[in-house]
Amino acid sequence: MFKTENTPSTTGLILTGGGARAAYQVGVLKGIAAILPRSVYNPFPVICGTSAGAINALTLAGRAGPLRLRTRKLEAIWANLRADQVYRTDALGVLKNSIKVAMSLFHSGYAVGEPVSLLDNTPLKEMLTRLIRFDHIQAAIDAGDLKAVALMAMSYESGKSISFFQAEENVATWRRARRHGVRAKLGVEHLMASAAIPSLFPAVKIDGRFYGDGALRQHKPISPALHLGANRLLIIGVSNPAVIELPDPDEIHSPSVAKIVGHMLNSAFLDSMESDLETMRTINQLVAAIPERQRREQNISHLRAIETLAISPSADIDAIAERHIHELPRSIRTFLKVTGATGRGGGTSATSYLLFEPHFCRELIALGERDALAKRSAIEDFFRETASR
Repeated sequence: MFKTENTPSTTGLILTGGGARAAYQVGVLKGIAAILPRSVYNPFPVICGTSAGAINALTLAGRAGPLRLRTRKLEAIWANLRADQVYRTDALGVLKNSIKVAMSLFHSGYAVGEPVSLLDNTPLKEMLTRLIRFDHIQAAIDAGDLKAVALMAMSYESGKSISFFQAEENVATWRRARRHGVRAKLGVEHLMASAAIPSLFPAVKIDGRFYGDGALRQHKPISPALHLGANRLLIIGVSNPAVIELPDPDEIHSPSVAKIVGHMLNSAFLDSMESDLETMRTINQLVAAIPERQRREQNISHLRAIETLAISPSADIDAIAERHIHELPRSIRTFLKVTGATGRGGGTSATSYLLFEPHFCRELIALGERDALAKRSAIEDFFRETASR
């Protein structure tokens, strides 16, 4: 987690997962684009994304033009997004998938012919194929506008976290404990694999192996960006535990299914990043605390801490989701109500991952933009080299 003294500055953008919560990232990027000069093209030579964050990552990497133009494209997508563009919401589609899940119980729990899931995300694949310019990624790398872009997935066979990346030729693959970096020509299959939330969306087959959401088993979410050459990091999260309010003790009841699932999703999507950030900050403090003389004696004087700027929501996204549950199609609302994914059932956290509806996404975009503008000084300082060019 260090850079050397003479290493050129390379900024990496890390976009975490979180389903519909990733609309917040669009707002932060919009705010950053408004703060930086209009002429800034791509201030992120390295871009990494997981799950819905991978969709934002590849949309940025797959578009040409200044940052402001790219963020406007992202905003146009998210501000008008509907649940039926991500997964089938018609009663027949929901019923069909439920029957497939039930039938899989007669085949040792797995489907015959295709993976099982509670929801059918075929609409998402069609939309991504239409909107993301995958061919532009290599063109941007060849032109020197992009060093590397990566998205994370989890192998269901090995249980390892796989970082599929497309990058300059001098970027090497890597193998760590349960973490591998694999060079690939990124396409819609990689993106669908990274965004395949377990149980909700089906696993995706790539080169004969099945992969699921990259947040699973991703214990070191910062690591891929460092392997790809980043030595300064901008991390946009989708949760802030400091703003989560605990319930009144008198209102505590046994957890609903959705509340349990929500905690499981939060553990996969949110906890690893927060833990990895804490670790990196601690190591940075230790490096800064070692006297220069001692660092020279131990032959580590060339190491420097990784400069990091992390931006996360200033408001509780679960509370925002509770206000927008009614926007979901009736079939999905019924499904969520049965499982307890409501404010009363305590499962709004799970709902927030599926709330791909315009008003909810727009509120998160607005929140992200406000949070970015509130950090104007920190952002200007972080991008001081970019702004001066």
